[in-house]
Parts: sequence; C-alpha cells; structure tokens
Amino acid sequence: MNQDKKAFCFCTLACGKNYRDLALLLAKDIDKYSPNTYFVILTDCPSDFSQQPNVLAFKHRQQSVKFYHDKRFAIAKGLSLFNSCIFLDADMRILAPVPQNPKWISIPGITARGCENMPKKYAKVLAGNSDTKLLKEFKVAKKAASKLNLELENEQINFVYEYLFAVTKDSGKEIEFLKQWEILASYCELNGLYDSEGNAIGLAAAKAGLPVRWSAMEGISFFKNRIEFVRIKKGESKMEDVAIYFEQQTKLEYPKRFIGQRIMLKSNKIIKYLYNLLRLRIITLKDFDFYYR
Repeated sequence: MNQDKKAFCFCTLACGKNYRDLALLLAKDIDKYSPNTYFVILTDCPSDFSQQPNVLAFKHRQQSVKFYHDKRFAIAKGLSLFNSCIFLDADMRILAPVPQNPKWISIPGITARGCENMPKKYAKVLAGNSDTKLLKEFKVAKKAASKLNLELENEQINFVYEYLFAVTKDSGKEIEFLKQWEILASYCELNGLYDSEGNAIGLAAAKAGLPVRWSAMEGISFFKNRIEFVRIKKGESKMEDVAIYFEQQTKLEYPKRFIGQRIMLKSNKIIKYLYNLLRLRIITLKDFDFYYR
C-alpha cells in the first residue's frame, strides 16, 4: 500500500452480507469520485472486497452489544494508516467528485457534517416535554458525563451525528478520544442505550480535549436515506432524482427471504445480543465502582 497517495482515507464498518453489499457500492462511488483515495473497511468477510482495488479490508469481530459503537474501531484503523479519516455509514453513497485536499480535512480534531451542542440537543428534555426515549438518553448521558467530571449541559460539548464526520490527528488527543469512547460505549450499553454514539463521541472528545466543529464539508455530495427524506420534505431534493439510490439501498439492506431464513437470522441476532451483553458485564466487573454505582 502506498500511504503517500493521499493524507486521508474514507472508512466504515460493514458486517453482515447486507452491509457488505452496501459498502461495496460505496467503494465503487469512492473509486469513481475520489480516485487514489483508500477506503478502509472493517468487516466480518474481507474477501468480499478483494476485487475492489481502493479498499483496505480488515477482519473485525463484533465488540459492542449492538454494533453501533464498533465504529470507533474503523476510525482507529484509519488513523493508524493516515493522518485523517472520514467516517461514512456503509449505506451511504457519494454522488459527485470529491476535492483532492478538502480544506476542512487538515484541521486537527473532529469535523462533523451534523452536530449541535448538548443543551440544544436536549432542549425538549430541559423544557420538560420530551418523549420517553429522549429522556432516557439524556439521563444516561448526563450520568456518563458526571463519571468523567463533565457537565452535559455545557454548551461547549457537542452531540455528533455519526453518519458523516472526519477525525484528524491532534498530537495524540485522538488516541485519548478513542480510549474515552470505549469507556463511554460500555457505560451506555450497560444502561440499555445501544445507539448513543453521538453522545459518546461528543463526551469523549470533550474529555480528551479534541476539538469538535460543524462543517458543511464542502465537496462531499452524498446520499443518506433519512437525510434525503428531510431534504425532499424541505423541497431541497426531488424523489425522482434520487429514487434509484432508495431502490438500490432497499434491495440490498432488506432482501426478500423465506420465513425460515428470517427466523434463523432473528435467532442468531438474539443469541449474539445476549452473548455480547454477558461478555460486557463480565469485562466491566473489574471497574465495578465506575460502571455499576
């Protein structure tokens, strides 16, 4: 591998055939619109990407209870090879040419396409009119913050929407950031909050002193289904222009299966969940006071 091709890479996590197939589509987009840029993929089946020249695929075994927090391993691998990495969800698409050296990629710290400070994120909770899920997320995040001697309502701490963000090395702060994310991932999952990466990223960055900033990330034209629905609703996009991307994603992410296959997949998912939760509880017992008090 010639690491001098570019100072940054794209990276993602793609485990399970559905997401491997989606990541392969994304890899082809990157090859087309950002030539000479490597795409680092952590996956359960690296051989699926062996014919894609811009992919650096590495074997990965699920560590988190429900995979969400495993994104940190893709970022860690990307930063071990490049000065910067741009994380993309595997189900995204790149739609247009990417600049050779985006200005925002050279700035140390985290650059996020979507982020907001914690008081804004939890404004409904603070106003006393949130839904049950948001309230639970707030309570767990607030207690997790206190464990790290942070104040969740601090306007300087950001919630990071994790579908698209970049991490650039910052004198080792990025290493401490990943370490703190690991701690927060375990704490959130032990408290039944499995999809709270945005809280963990923001709190971990604050603890590590790693800057977090919002950016339009000029030069990254992308498709993400839930983002595109919002754009369409606002009149910023037309369904007929992106229908093909919705169709391709639906076909790969939700393929038709026989009832026996569906039952088997669901059973395996439950078994993995229980195994990973038990494993997490055993691992964290060594720090009982931090995680359980």
